[in-house]
Amino acid sequence: VGNYKRTVKRIDDGHRLCNDLMNCIHERARIEKVYAQQLTEWAKRWKQLVEKGPQYGTVERAWCAFMSEAEKVSELHLEVKGSLMNEDFEKIKNWQKEAFHKQMMGGFKETKEAEDGFRKAQKPWAKKLKEVEAAKKAYHAACKEEKLAISRETNSKADPALNPEQLKKLQDKVERSKQDVLKTKEKYEKSLKELDNATPQYMENMEQVFEQCQQFEEKRLRFFREVLLEVQKHLDLSNVASYKNIYRELEQNIKTADAVEDLRWFRANQGPGMSMNWPQFEEWSADLNRTLSRREKKKASDGVTLTGINQTGDQVSQPNKHSSSLSVHSNTVQSVQSSYNPFEDEEDTGSTVSEKEDNKIKNVSSYEKNQSYPTDWSDEESNNPFSSTDANGDTNPFDEDTPPAMEVRVRALYDYEGQEQDELSFKAGDELTKMENEDEQGWCKGRLDNGQVGLYPANYVEPIQ
Repeated sequence: VGNYKRTVKRIDDGHRLCNDLMNCIHERARIEKVYAQQLTEWAKRWKQLVEKGPQYGTVERAWCAFMSEAEKVSELHLEVKGSLMNEDFEKIKNWQKEAFHKQMMGGFKETKEAEDGFRKAQKPWAKKLKEVEAAKKAYHAACKEEKLAISRETNSKADPALNPEQLKKLQDKVERSKQDVLKTKEKYEKSLKELDNATPQYMENMEQVFEQCQQFEEKRLRFFREVLLEVQKHLDLSNVASYKNIYRELEQNIKTADAVEDLRWFRANQGPGMSMNWPQFEEWSADLNRTLSRREKKKASDGVTLTGINQTGDQVSQPNKHSSSLSVHSNTVQSVQSSYNPFEDEEDTGSTVSEKEDNKIKNVSSYEKNQSYPTDWSDEESNNPFSSTDANGDTNPFDEDTPPAMEVRVRALYDYEGQEQDELSFKAGDELTKMENEDEQGWCKGRLDNGQVGLYPANYVEPIQ
């Protein structure tokens, strides 16, 4: 009696399992989103580095093909995230709402119906069971009393002090106890027989309610299986034709890299095959001698001025590939690079490479592919490490072209409720600080007055005049 509660509890567990499955899918969708963002940022950064770097020709195009692959894969993973949230998550949410109906007093209607059904089916049988227990208790008490009366009578026969009247009372007590035993036994057997007769109907009624619970649970189990199969299809990019095409195209781009072709191009554009400008006789002109020669500039300066120092302190300018090596400078570069651990910034926070690492990775190459080289030369100045046109460190081929965005106060035009943990929530009229300009997806990074930092749609705010 009462063991049906395990079956009833399964209904409440089904509602909780729907929440668990939704949370599971939501977390996976966030992972897909973060991975897609990281791929896009990685591709953008390295595409700039390769394009500005010294690599050229077909190998450069093959290298850049990896960045194109990352951008396309990023789009596919954003589609996966959208499918998980817009289709699978919403499907579970709607099914849960239709399958489970909350009551005003708490709990679910389905749970109450199942519990009432089991209780109603069990009530008649439980009542007869209670009668059987009472009859059994009475029968056992009569048997105990009979045994006690027989024992007293037996002992009294051996006691000469008892008179015949007392002995007669003990014998009468034995007879009555025997009659009670027979009477209670008959009642016990009768109630037990009635219980046995009611058992088939009881089992039928209980099984009917149990089958209803089974059918409800079967719907949930089949639905979960259906949803999990759909999630599997959304996650399995190996069956997506465009995903296979990405790597087929990547392989083709890599195979088109031709060392002979690149060497031929370099010979024609940067080597002996390029057009020559041989010295020819030139007439004297007064304007040609107005500028100081390099030798006169050197004599005009007192000592040597170190111009390769960067005031920011977090970057070291790379020496020109064709200039002489400087021991102090190379030691400085070595010390900065040796202190860099490529794994120290890899935190599981969903963020991209830090600015510190970004500054370090900008020094991947020592010069730009389109860098200009000095055309004049002198035997006396060949050992001057600062004779290169870009030795002053004023230009870094990998510096960002755009300065960091200034913080701007903006006002919310509409209410916005953050859909993700990294998004801000605000009401129309609220003021906040814009920290970064709008990205390609139309999002801005901002800070609320309470210090919370996150993303928000750019078209939801306006600058404060």
